[in-house]
Amino acid sequence: MKQAAINTFRSYIEPVFRRPDYVQTAALCQRDTAHGPEVLLISSLGSKRWILPKGWPMLGRTLAEAALQEAWEEAGVKGTVSDASLGAFSYQKLVKGGIPVTCRCEVYRVHVQDIADSFPEQGQRKREWVPVADAVKRVAEPELKAMLADL
Repeated sequence: MKQAAINTFRSYIEPVFRRPDYVQTAALCQRDTAHGPEVLLISSLGSKRWILPKGWPMLGRTLAEAALQEAWEEAGVKGTVSDASLGAFSYQKLVKGGIPVTCRCEVYRVHVQDIADSFPEQGQRKREWVPVADAVKRVAEPELKAMLADL
């Protein structure tokens, strides 16, 4: 009985003290090939794991427009972005001081029209076009894996 009372109390109190998720935006860059659709993955700056181009919201831009800007800066992508989110995924990010926070990342589809050889973060990241099935295997976040698998 005591544990049930503690759990009930915690369910009412913990949300008051829980820090909200940080919001980010991501670009799911796609292209069609003779072998089927491909997704553009980039390496993260720190761990070098495979991710989508993503970043923070930008003043004066929608989340979709910010995702397109991140696709340009991080991967050299030029294209058009859909205004509708494909969904979202969560992941842990270390911010200043090594503090882990939860980021909720809204994903927007970018139809790639061109990809530049020169772009702001070209020397800091790798980029690679991969079939959707390979992208599912390479990304770490379970919700992102599921989103990619549904393409």
